[in-house]
Amino acid sequence: MIKHVVCYKFKEEEKKSLGEAVELLKSMQGKVPQVINVQAHADELHSERSFDLILEVWLDSFEALSAYQENDYHAGVVKPFLHSKFEKSVSLDFTLEE
Repeated sequence: MIKHVVCYKFKEEEKKSLGEAVELLKSMQGKVPQVINVQAHADELHSERSFDLILEVWLDSFEALSAYQENDYHAGVVKPFLHSKFEKSVSLDFTLEE
């Protein structure tokens, strides 16, 4: 199983959209067939090092991750919304230990 993790640093003027972003990311469950599980959370501590939002997605394989990246809902709805809100993102993709 693969885990796809993305952390987003929102533009200051877009931080009011964090709740909407969390709900939109969670909405991929059931709409993007490759997604086994999805979690999204907004940061609560707001430290100097903090990013504002984390996305965690579980998928069966790296092939499923590629298909997820191209999925119409993910690429056509979720990504455009987020790309208009964040100034920086980092990601990590790895195989979960059984």
